[in-house]
Amino acid sequence: MDYLEIIRSALSQKNPLYIRIKVVPKSPKNEIVDLMADETYKIRVSAPATDGKANAELLRFLKKSLGASDAMIVSGKTDRIKLVKITRSEL
Repeated sequence: MDYLEIIRSALSQKNPLYIRIKVVPKSPKNEIVDLMADETYKIRVSAPATDGKANAELLRFLKKSLGASDAMIVSGKTDRIKLVKITRSEL
């Protein structure tokens, strides 16, 4: 299943889009691996969970993969479960 397409579609309908994410740091690569039963996306990032590196990598990955103009962590900066706000630029 292409989770990026699901998020892209939701972002095209709702701007900004808020999604819950469970982050798995220190993974081999950045990827969305699952949509859990509570509608939380499980995302692996290659950066370690130290000094905000995993958070920065997560936001960079989301912006680049979704073509978003901005992504920010609304809550959960120090937790594995985060609420992220994704914004696309209006043309």
